[in-house]
Amino acid sequence: MTRWSFSSTGNEVVSTFKDRVEGKTILITGPSTGGIGAQTALTLSSGNPSHLILTGRSLPKIQPVITAINEAHPSVKTTFIPCDLASQASVRAAANEINALVEKIDILICNAAIMACPYVKTEDGIESQFATNHLGHFLLVNLLKGKLVAEGSGMGTRVVVVVVGSSAYAHGGVRFKDWNFEDGKTYNEWEAYGQSKTANMLFAKALARKMERSGGFAFSLNPGSIRSNLQVHMLSNEAILADGLARMTASEAKEGRAFVRAPQKTLEQGCATALIAALDPELEPFSGEYLDDGDVSKVKVREYATSLEIQEKLWKLSEELVGEEFAW
Repeated sequence: MTRWSFSSTGNEVVSTFKDRVEGKTILITGPSTGGIGAQTALTLSSGNPSHLILTGRSLPKIQPVITAINEAHPSVKTTFIPCDLASQASVRAAANEINALVEKIDILICNAAIMACPYVKTEDGIESQFATNHLGHFLLVNLLKGKLVAEGSGMGTRVVVVVVGSSAYAHGGVRFKDWNFEDGKTYNEWEAYGQSKTANMLFAKALARKMERSGGFAFSLNPGSIRSNLQVHMLSNEAILADGLARMTASEAKEGRAFVRAPQKTLEQGCATALIAALDPELEPFSGEYLDDGDVSKVKVREYATSLEIQEKLWKLSEELVGEEFAW
Protein backbone atom coordinates (compact mmCIF):
# COMPACT_ATOMS: atom_id res chain seq x y z
CA MET A 1 0.00 0.00 0.00
CA THR A 2 1.21 3.47 -0.84
CA ARG A 3 -1.83 5.74 -0.79
CA TRP A 4 -1.33 6.81 2.85
CA SER A 5 1.61 8.49 4.58
CA PHE A 6 2.76 10.26 7.74
CA SER A 7 0.87 13.37 6.62
CA SER A 8 -2.46 11.72 5.84
CA THR A 9 -5.41 13.07 7.81
CA GLY A 10 -8.52 11.46 9.18
CA ASN A 11 -10.68 13.69 6.99
CA GLU A 12 -8.93 12.34 3.89
CA VAL A 13 -9.60 8.79 5.04
CA VAL A 14 -13.28 9.31 5.82
CA SER A 15 -13.79 11.23 2.57
CA THR A 16 -12.28 8.31 0.66
CA PHE A 17 -14.38 5.67 2.42
CA LYS A 18 -17.55 7.58 3.25
CA ASP A 19 -19.65 4.66 2.00
CA ARG A 20 -18.00 2.49 4.67
CA VAL A 21 -19.02 4.92 7.42
CA GLU A 22 -22.53 5.86 6.36
CA GLY A 23 -25.21 4.04 8.32
CA LYS A 24 -22.73 2.18 10.54
CA THR A 25 -22.73 1.72 14.31
CA ILE A 26 -19.32 2.65 15.72
CA LEU A 27 -18.03 2.43 19.29
CA ILE A 28 -15.01 4.43 20.48
CA THR A 29 -13.51 4.18 23.96
CA GLY A 30 -12.02 7.23 25.62
CA PRO A 31 -12.81 10.05 23.17
CA SER A 32 -11.99 12.80 25.69
CA THR A 33 -11.65 16.37 24.51
CA GLY A 34 -8.12 17.13 23.31
CA GLY A 35 -7.22 13.56 22.39
CA ILE A 36 -7.08 11.50 19.22
CA GLY A 37 -10.20 9.61 20.27
CA ALA A 38 -12.20 12.83 20.19
CA GLN A 39 -10.76 13.69 16.80
CA THR A 40 -11.59 10.19 15.58
CA ALA A 41 -15.22 10.61 16.65
CA LEU A 42 -15.53 14.09 15.16
CA THR A 43 -14.02 12.95 11.88
CA LEU A 44 -16.20 9.85 11.63
CA SER A 45 -19.31 11.94 12.23
CA SER A 46 -18.69 13.70 8.91
CA GLY A 47 -19.28 10.35 7.18
CA ASN A 48 -22.85 10.13 8.50
CA PRO A 49 -22.71 6.99 10.64
CA SER A 50 -26.00 5.81 12.06
CA HIS A 51 -24.82 5.70 15.67
CA LEU A 52 -21.67 6.75 17.53
CA ILE A 53 -21.31 5.14 20.95
CA LEU A 54 -18.73 6.94 23.08
CA THR A 55 -17.51 5.40 26.33
CA GLY A 56 -15.49 7.04 29.06
CA ARG A 57 -15.06 7.63 32.76
CA SER A 58 -16.43 11.16 32.75
CA LEU A 59 -19.27 12.69 30.74
CA PRO A 60 -17.94 16.27 31.22
CA LYS A 61 -14.75 15.28 29.37
CA ILE A 62 -16.73 13.87 26.44
CA GLN A 63 -19.77 16.16 26.37
CA PRO A 64 -17.95 18.84 24.31
CA VAL A 65 -17.29 16.19 21.65
CA ILE A 66 -20.94 15.12 21.65
CA THR A 67 -22.05 18.75 21.43
CA ALA A 68 -19.72 19.41 18.49
CA ILE A 69 -21.02 16.34 16.65
CA ASN A 70 -24.64 17.26 17.32
CA GLU A 71 -24.10 20.80 16.05
CA ALA A 72 -22.21 19.81 12.90
CA HIS A 73 -24.09 16.61 12.07
CA PRO A 74 -27.46 16.56 13.88
CA SER A 75 -28.61 13.42 12.05
CA VAL A 76 -25.87 11.33 13.70
CA LYS A 77 -27.10 9.64 16.86
CA THR A 78 -24.60 9.85 19.74
CA THR A 79 -24.77 7.90 22.99
CA PHE A 80 -22.48 8.22 26.01
CA ILE A 81 -21.92 5.07 28.05
CA PRO A 82 -20.03 5.42 31.35
CA CYS A 83 -17.12 2.98 31.42
CA ASP A 84 -14.01 3.02 33.60
CA LEU A 85 -11.69 0.52 31.93
CA ALA A 86 -9.69 0.19 35.16
CA SER A 87 -12.75 -1.33 36.85
CA GLN A 88 -13.99 -4.71 35.69
CA ALA A 89 -17.36 -4.04 37.33
CA SER A 90 -17.69 -0.81 35.33
CA VAL A 91 -16.71 -2.57 32.10
CA ARG A 92 -19.30 -5.29 32.69
CA ALA A 93 -22.00 -2.71 33.39
CA ALA A 94 -21.08 -0.82 30.22
CA ALA A 95 -21.12 -3.99 28.15
CA ASN A 96 -24.57 -4.89 29.47
CA GLU A 97 -25.85 -1.44 28.51
CA ILE A 98 -24.30 -1.59 25.03
CA ASN A 99 -25.57 -5.12 24.37
CA ALA A 100 -29.09 -3.95 25.20
CA LEU A 101 -28.73 -0.82 23.06
CA VAL A 102 -27.66 -2.13 19.65
CA GLU A 103 -28.04 -5.19 17.45
CA LYS A 104 -24.59 -4.94 15.90
CA ILE A 105 -21.33 -3.00 16.16
CA ASP A 106 -19.64 -2.48 12.81
CA ILE A 107 -16.47 -0.81 14.09
CA LEU A 108 -15.02 -0.86 17.61
CA ILE A 109 -12.03 1.40 18.25
CA CYS A 110 -10.16 0.64 21.49
CA ASN A 111 -8.67 4.09 21.91
CA ALA A 112 -8.70 4.86 25.64
CA ALA A 113 -5.37 4.78 27.45
CA ILE A 114 -3.30 6.17 30.28
CA MET A 115 0.43 6.75 29.90
CA ALA A 116 3.53 6.74 32.11
CA CYS A 117 1.57 7.47 35.28
CA PRO A 118 2.54 6.83 38.92
CA TYR A 119 2.06 3.34 40.33
CA VAL A 120 -1.53 2.53 41.27
CA LYS A 121 -3.31 -0.77 41.74
CA THR A 122 -6.93 -0.89 40.65
CA GLU A 123 -9.84 -2.11 42.76
CA ASP A 124 -9.25 -5.48 41.06
CA GLY A 125 -5.64 -5.55 42.28
CA ILE A 126 -3.96 -4.93 38.92
CA GLU A 127 -1.38 -2.29 37.90
CA SER A 128 -3.38 0.55 36.40
CA GLN A 129 -1.76 0.86 32.96
CA PHE A 130 -2.09 -2.87 32.26
CA ALA A 131 -5.63 -2.84 33.63
CA THR A 132 -6.79 0.21 31.68
CA ASN A 133 -4.93 -0.10 28.40
CA HIS A 134 -5.21 -3.85 27.92
CA LEU A 135 -7.38 -5.76 30.35
CA GLY A 136 -10.37 -3.41 30.28
CA HIS A 137 -10.44 -3.54 26.48
CA PHE A 138 -9.95 -7.32 26.50
CA LEU A 139 -12.98 -7.72 28.74
CA LEU A 140 -15.13 -5.19 26.88
CA VAL A 141 -14.48 -6.65 23.43
CA ASN A 142 -15.14 -10.18 24.61
CA LEU A 143 -18.37 -9.20 26.36
CA LEU A 144 -19.52 -7.54 23.12
CA LYS A 145 -18.50 -10.42 20.87
CA GLY A 146 -22.11 -11.25 20.05
CA LYS A 147 -22.41 -7.83 18.39
CA LEU A 148 -19.15 -8.20 16.47
CA VAL A 149 -20.05 -11.12 14.23
CA ALA A 150 -20.15 -10.41 10.51
CA GLU A 151 -22.78 -12.42 8.70
CA GLY A 152 -22.28 -13.25 5.03
CA SER A 153 -19.79 -11.20 3.07
CA GLY A 154 -19.45 -7.79 1.53
CA MET A 155 -19.13 -4.18 2.60
CA GLY A 156 -22.44 -4.11 4.44
CA THR A 157 -21.45 -6.83 6.89
CA ARG A 158 -17.80 -5.93 7.58
CA VAL A 159 -16.79 -5.86 11.27
CA VAL A 160 -13.49 -4.43 12.51
CA VAL A 161 -11.85 -4.04 15.92
CA VAL A 162 -9.05 -1.47 16.05
CA VAL A 163 -6.67 -1.41 19.03
CA VAL A 164 -4.67 1.79 19.37
CA GLY A 165 -1.18 0.83 20.49
CA SER A 166 2.14 2.64 20.45
CA SER A 167 5.73 2.34 19.29
CA ALA A 168 6.47 2.49 23.03
CA TYR A 169 5.72 -1.24 23.13
CA ALA A 170 9.50 -1.35 22.65
CA HIS A 171 9.87 -0.56 26.37
CA GLY A 172 9.17 -4.19 27.12
CA GLY A 173 7.01 -7.27 26.86
CA VAL A 174 4.37 -8.71 29.15
CA ARG A 175 5.74 -9.70 32.57
CA PHE A 176 3.79 -12.92 32.93
CA LYS A 177 5.20 -13.73 36.36
CA ASP A 178 5.04 -10.18 37.73
CA TRP A 179 2.66 -7.87 35.87
CA ASN A 180 2.28 -5.83 39.09
CA PHE A 181 5.99 -5.03 39.42
CA GLU A 182 6.29 -6.59 42.89
CA ASP A 183 3.42 -4.40 44.10
CA GLY A 184 5.24 -1.34 42.84
CA LYS A 185 8.67 -2.07 44.30
CA THR A 186 10.25 -2.47 40.84
CA TYR A 187 7.82 -0.20 39.00
CA ASN A 188 8.92 1.94 36.09
CA GLU A 189 6.35 4.09 34.29
CA TRP A 190 7.71 3.23 30.85
CA GLU A 191 8.12 -0.49 31.39
CA ALA A 192 4.52 -0.62 32.56
CA TYR A 193 3.31 1.41 29.59
CA GLY A 194 5.36 -0.78 27.25
CA GLN A 195 3.86 -3.91 28.81
CA SER A 196 0.34 -2.59 28.20
CA LYS A 197 1.08 -1.58 24.60
CA THR A 198 2.69 -4.94 23.84
CA ALA A 199 -0.45 -6.53 25.24
CA ASN A 200 -2.53 -4.42 22.83
CA MET A 201 -0.59 -5.84 19.89
CA LEU A 202 -0.81 -9.44 21.09
CA PHE A 203 -4.53 -9.05 21.76
CA ALA A 204 -5.17 -7.69 18.26
CA LYS A 205 -3.29 -10.58 16.67
CA ALA A 206 -5.14 -13.18 18.74
CA LEU A 207 -8.45 -11.46 18.09
CA ALA A 208 -7.82 -11.37 14.34
CA ARG A 209 -7.44 -15.16 14.31
CA LYS A 210 -10.66 -15.62 16.27
CA MET A 211 -12.67 -13.10 14.22
CA GLU A 212 -11.51 -14.64 10.94
CA ARG A 213 -13.98 -17.47 11.51
CA SER A 214 -16.88 -15.01 11.30
CA GLY A 215 -15.44 -12.70 8.64
CA GLY A 216 -14.17 -9.99 11.00
CA PHE A 217 -10.86 -8.16 11.17
CA ALA A 218 -8.62 -6.73 13.89
CA PHE A 219 -5.56 -4.48 13.86
CA SER A 220 -3.24 -2.71 16.27
CA LEU A 221 -1.39 0.46 15.38
CA ASN A 222 0.97 3.25 16.29
CA PRO A 223 -0.87 6.57 15.91
CA GLY A 224 2.40 8.49 16.01
CA SER A 225 3.76 11.09 18.39
CA ILE A 226 0.93 13.49 19.17
CA ARG A 227 0.77 16.19 21.79
CA SER A 228 -2.48 15.34 23.52
CA ASN A 229 -4.07 14.94 26.95
CA LEU A 230 -2.61 11.41 27.11
CA GLN A 231 0.81 12.87 27.92
CA VAL A 232 -0.23 14.76 31.05
CA HIS A 233 2.04 12.85 33.47
CA MET A 234 5.01 12.77 31.11
CA LEU A 235 4.93 16.46 30.19
CA SER A 236 4.73 17.53 33.83
CA ASN A 237 7.85 15.58 34.77
CA GLU A 238 11.04 16.09 32.78
CA ALA A 239 12.72 13.14 34.49
CA ILE A 240 10.04 10.75 33.20
CA LEU A 241 10.42 12.12 29.68
CA ALA A 242 14.22 11.83 29.80
CA ASP A 243 13.98 8.27 31.14
CA GLY A 244 11.61 7.33 28.32
CA LEU A 245 13.93 8.70 25.65
CA ALA A 246 16.94 6.96 27.18
CA ARG A 247 15.09 3.65 27.31
CA MET A 248 13.94 3.93 23.70
CA THR A 249 17.50 4.71 22.61
CA ALA A 250 18.79 1.61 24.41
CA SER A 251 15.95 -0.56 23.09
CA GLU A 252 16.58 0.44 19.47
CA ALA A 253 20.33 -0.07 19.91
CA LYS A 254 19.66 -3.69 20.89
CA GLU A 255 17.87 -4.09 17.56
CA GLY A 256 20.82 -2.59 15.70
CA ARG A 257 19.03 0.67 14.97
CA ALA A 258 19.53 4.26 15.99
CA PHE A 259 16.61 5.84 17.81
CA VAL A 260 15.23 8.83 15.94
CA ARG A 261 12.57 10.77 17.76
CA ALA A 262 9.56 11.00 15.47
CA PRO A 263 8.20 14.41 14.51
CA GLN A 264 4.86 15.21 16.05
CA LYS A 265 1.58 14.78 14.24
CA THR A 266 -1.50 16.94 14.54
CA LEU A 267 -4.63 15.40 16.01
CA GLU A 268 -6.03 15.22 12.47
CA GLN A 269 -2.99 13.23 11.36
CA GLY A 270 -2.91 11.23 14.58
CA CYS A 271 -6.36 9.72 14.07
CA ALA A 272 -5.67 8.73 10.45
CA THR A 273 -4.09 5.30 10.94
CA ALA A 274 -6.92 4.11 13.22
CA LEU A 275 -9.42 5.20 10.58
CA ILE A 276 -7.44 3.51 7.82
CA ALA A 277 -7.45 0.30 9.87
CA ALA A 278 -11.19 0.60 10.33
CA LEU A 279 -12.11 1.48 6.76
CA ASP A 280 -9.53 0.57 4.10
CA PRO A 281 -10.34 -2.80 2.44
CA GLU A 282 -6.79 -3.10 1.11
CA LEU A 283 -5.68 -3.96 4.65
CA GLU A 284 -8.02 -6.92 5.04
CA PRO A 285 -5.41 -9.52 3.96
CA PHE A 286 -3.21 -8.20 6.78
CA SER A 287 -5.67 -8.62 9.64
CA GLY A 288 -3.82 -8.87 12.95
CA GLU A 289 -0.89 -6.76 11.82
CA TYR A 290 0.58 -3.70 13.55
CA LEU A 291 0.15 -0.56 11.45
CA ASP A 292 2.17 2.65 11.27
CA ASP A 293 1.53 5.70 9.07
CA GLY A 294 -1.43 4.00 7.44
CA ASP A 295 0.31 0.81 6.40
CA VAL A 296 1.70 -2.41 7.84
CA SER A 297 4.75 -1.36 9.86
CA LYS A 298 7.91 -1.36 7.77
CA VAL A 299 10.01 -1.77 10.92
CA LYS A 300 10.29 -5.36 12.11
CA VAL A 301 8.13 -5.93 15.17
CA ARG A 302 9.77 -7.62 18.15
CA GLU A 303 8.90 -11.28 18.63
CA TYR A 304 7.55 -10.74 22.14
CA ALA A 305 4.74 -8.71 20.52
CA THR A 306 3.92 -11.20 17.75
CA SER A 307 4.61 -14.79 18.87
CA LEU A 308 1.61 -17.11 18.66
CA GLU A 309 2.68 -18.81 21.87
CA ILE A 310 2.80 -15.47 23.70
CA GLN A 311 -0.55 -14.43 22.21
CA GLU A 312 -2.17 -17.52 23.65
CA LYS A 313 -0.37 -17.11 26.96
CA LEU A 314 -1.65 -13.54 27.29
CA TRP A 315 -5.19 -14.56 26.36
CA LYS A 316 -5.17 -17.20 29.08
CA LEU A 317 -3.71 -14.80 31.67
CA SER A 318 -6.29 -12.18 30.73
CA GLU A 319 -9.12 -14.68 31.16
CA GLU A 320 -7.75 -15.59 34.58
CA LEU A 321 -7.53 -11.94 35.63
CA VAL A 322 -11.12 -11.20 34.62
CA GLY A 323 -12.41 -14.53 35.91
CA GLU A 324 -14.09 -15.66 32.71
CA GLU A 325 -13.26 -17.70 29.62
CA PHE A 326 -14.36 -16.61 26.16
CA ALA A 327 -15.00 -18.76 23.10
CA TRP A 328 -15.36 -17.20 19.66
